[in-house]
Amino acid sequence: MTRVISNANAFVDGAIRPLDLVIEAGRIVSIAERGNPPTGADIVDAEGLIALPGGVDVHVHTREPGYVHKEDLVSCTSAAAAGGYTTIFGMPNVDPPTLKASDLDHVLDLYRSKSLVDYNHNPAARLIEEIPALADRGIAAFKIYMVVDTGRTYPHPAAIGVHDHGALYSAMKAVAATGLRLMVHPHDQQIMNVIEQEFWDAGDRSPQAYAQTLAAHDGLIWDTATALLIRMAEATRCKLHLVHIQTERQIEMLAEARRRGIDVTSETNHWTIFLGKWEEIERLGSFALSYWVPEHHQVAVWRALNDGTIDMVASDHAPHTRQEKEIGWEDAWAAHTGTPGIQFQLPLMIDAWNHKRISIERVVDLVSTAPARVFRLTNKGSLTVGKDADVVLIDPTRVWTIDDESVLSKIGWTPYAGRAIRGSVVRTMVRGADVWVDGEIVAAPGAGRQVLVG
Repeated sequence: MTRVISNANAFVDGAIRPLDLVIEAGRIVSIAERGNPPTGADIVDAEGLIALPGGVDVHVHTREPGYVHKEDLVSCTSAAAAGGYTTIFGMPNVDPPTLKASDLDHVLDLYRSKSLVDYNHNPAARLIEEIPALADRGIAAFKIYMVVDTGRTYPHPAAIGVHDHGALYSAMKAVAATGLRLMVHPHDQQIMNVIEQEFWDAGDRSPQAYAQTLAAHDGLIWDTATALLIRMAEATRCKLHLVHIQTERQIEMLAEARRRGIDVTSETNHWTIFLGKWEEIERLGSFALSYWVPEHHQVAVWRALNDGTIDMVASDHAPHTRQEKEIGWEDAWAAHTGTPGIQFQLPLMIDAWNHKRISIERVVDLVSTAPARVFRLTNKGSLTVGKDADVVLIDPTRVWTIDDESVLSKIGWTPYAGRAIRGSVVRTMVRGADVWVDGEIVAAPGAGRQVLVG
């Protein structure tokens, strides 16, 4: 049946305009002036709402297989749909970690049976001999972690960490040969080991100490790793995507690399711009960690989001149970790091637009268009005739308060509980089919498909 999103203010060709979107067989087949829908069409009245392209989140920790007490593919993709995301990339720190083609085949089978939104999955570029076969599975990117956990074995297990520079060089050469992009978590582990030990020797294992180690010397561990990765990308011609951009110097290096013609893209995450302040670390402890991002760095990140130096926003959705976080008040190195975020990231971005921190054009590019463009998802990222009808209807005027009761992730909590924002996701469609409508998940597990890479 033909479906029409009628009376919307749709973001098309870089601007919000009053338009109707006509959908057939999961694709947008026409974009027309309001008022003349085809006879017999299923009409979705979007009066008073803004239609945006579905979000593409290239950095999501689904936790399945292996850690389903925290999250699974049904709960994760339900949260994604509620947050306006219609495509996700899963990460390889599952159990077993996604190192081999057989691991990836198993993970993709799970997605096929459980995901409510479209998907891809990033295997770890750890076993060089496996990289060609992994690339043949239709993946969009590989992932490398330059970090390993100290004091615990998760969420950065040693099996997927790459710290030796020679091994990193070899991995980048192998990924470059596939033509795919390599996502890297930059981190100078050797320097981090020394900085951590200084706090441990002083007997300080508090959340504040943990936060300070990661931001020590104005972001030293991030900056040194970023410089190394950009130079290696230049040498190997590996398409590089840097995650967790959070310092002024990282942003300066990105801009300089772009001027020199190096193919490096980047993302920042919700916790960098909405959560990482010192007062939140003190109030929430490990529940706010991820990382501490000092104020001057947050200012620099917002500037880079506005001017395009940072390409996209990704959630780094990282759910952990309350028990796994509470232990952080006694020993922050025992707490699992990372924060959930995919359900509330887009509403927080809409709230930022409402407060004139960023334009709607930049929001759409950061959340949808740039991720699709960078990772070559040819049918995603914009409301364009011929592309998938991944559509999110936003109420830009609704004022509401985020609370734990609304969380769809298994863990049942969010660090944003109690925060009042303006802007909410009313409806999410994947290829024209409803997944989230007026506060309810209406699709069945297995509705998602592996996203096509062009």
